[in-house]
Amino acid sequence: MVRVGGATVSERSVAQNAQLALLLEVSGTPKPGNVDREREYDDLRFEHFMAGAVGARPGLDRAAAGDPVGPAFEAAVDGMADQSGGNTQFGALLVLTPLAAAAADGRLSPSDVDAVVHETTVEDAAAFYRAFEHVDVAVDDPPDGLEPLDVRRGRDAIPDLRARGLTLLDVMQSSADVDGVAAEWVSGFERVFEASEWLLDGSGPVADRASDVFIELLAAEPDTFIVTRQDRETAEEVQRRAQAVLEGAETATGLAEEFVERDINPGTTADLVAGALFVALERGLEV
Repeated sequence: MVRVGGATVSERSVAQNAQLALLLEVSGTPKPGNVDREREYDDLRFEHFMAGAVGARPGLDRAAAGDPVGPAFEAAVDGMADQSGGNTQFGALLVLTPLAAAAADGRLSPSDVDAVVHETTVEDAAAFYRAFEHVDVAVDDPPDGLEPLDVRRGRDAIPDLRARGLTLLDVMQSSADVDGVAAEWVSGFERVFEASEWLLDGSGPVADRASDVFIELLAAEPDTFIVTRQDRETAEEVQRRAQAVLEGAETATGLAEEFVERDINPGTTADLVAGALFVALERGLEV
């Protein structure tokens, strides 16, 4: 830490802050339905997320060093997958990689990140598709007529990507109406930046602030990962009950216990919290 104009400023690198954001996100508790430092699933544990954050670091380093977003993301996912729990932070890394790329030159704003995603190429899209070969990711079936572009095909879909000239941003735009992370890509990471302000305005331990922000985001919109794994009705129930927590009618701890039992995992909301933590850390959130 150094003192600049009377304020304490971290000397952590961009990649270090991105990795720290992953660690702080999983440490926040309670986060109803998500793995945290007090709750986990039999096959997906807190330690897997810690190991995933460590493994992702080389890819985050590449993003911060100015490498293309797609290959940096693929490297982060490849490293993240080097643990026995499977997919821990795929969506979070899809949020963090363009944010880290935008922050690499010392600037981080919605317009900076928007410029990064608009510069993505077909080869970035190809790397994104290859990333699906490193880990099993829950996704919706593609719309009719777009079966050749199903991300679950991995590298087998790359010839179709190239034939259509689709960039990584094009791929995100095609699913922005059903995927909350893709929606961030096409909106200048609007919810991420808003949530980062909530973190900066909060008080107390950062992991506790992250838990509070998780509830606020969950109450604001249906979580698209729940829609994919269960259905929209369940996602809307979760949204209503998160709002009830904010109103004091339910407790976050009670929801956390119930949602783990029901295998309801608001994974997209956790991804946005990781991004918000990174932005807040880059903007001076003290740890």
